[in-house]
Amino acid sequence: MGMINDEKFTLRFAGADDTAIVLEYIKRLAKYEKMEEQVVADEQSLSYWMFEKEKAESLIAEYDGNPIGFALFFHNFSTFLGRAGIYVEDIFIDEEYRGKGFGGAIIRRLSEIALERGCGRVEWRCLDWNKPSIDFYQSIGAESLDEWISFRLDESKILSLARGEVE
Repeated sequence: MGMINDEKFTLRFAGADDTAIVLEYIKRLAKYEKMEEQVVADEQSLSYWMFEKEKAESLIAEYDGNPIGFALFFHNFSTFLGRAGIYVEDIFIDEEYRGKGFGGAIIRRLSEIALERGCGRVEWRCLDWNKPSIDFYQSIGAESLDEWISFRLDESKILSLARGEVE
């Protein structure tokens, strides 16, 4: 994961005026993952949760002033460490820019942010079929947590539980 020596490449924090760019990259990622039908986010919801409620942050990767990718992340917390961490929800680089070190530059910047903020971990999930990403993550020393199983409650199940409809 060498340093990128290309002055045309920049990484910056997204602002509220970048909401459309963030949404576009969410849609590109969903298409790559064959999950387009699951995207219900819109500019209004992203702006509200990211910039009004400040529940998530995004980095925008640019080449020659044009967006080429993004990362979306937020803070989580490790009870065992007693410290916050960074959870990376999404990283995506446009296909023509992959394999050039830009994804690694994003991970490096997220690691710098974690250090600046005193975080104890940077964590993310990866689809089990995404071998290029898995290989890359392993090459930088990321540990696969195969003993953990992910669980999710969707909005309807949250509502059912909150109403006491599930025993």
